[in-house]
Amino acid sequence: MITKNCDVIREKRQNMRGGKGSITLEHWFKADDFGAKVRLCCRIIIAPGASIGTHIHENEDEIYIVISGQGMIEENGEWVPITAGDAILTGDGGSHGVKNNSDAPLVIAAIIHSH
Repeated sequence: MITKNCDVIREKRQNMRGGKGSITLEHWFKADDFGAKVRLCCRIIIAPGASIGTHIHENEDEIYIVISGQGMIEENGEWVPITAGDAILTGDGGSHGVKNNSDAPLVIAAIIHSH
């Protein structure tokens, strides 16, 4: 199955998970496209100054791969800088949040797999 960039399903969210500003989700696939327990597979675009609030992933894992830009990720209470090429795994029961503290969009690929 191939999803062309022109065919992604785009969704705007304000103050996602209690964060600030505007976040764009570009869904490559829907959950029912998978044979595995994947509930999210998308590109996340975080505008300058925007963030996704800290949240917990119960009974699931989330992978972030930074495609472009830079920002900060909070994982289990600690803020760490991130940049293009970095990969983050937030395991079952872990928490994280992300913010774009730069002047350019922060673009992240995100996949959430349920247990």
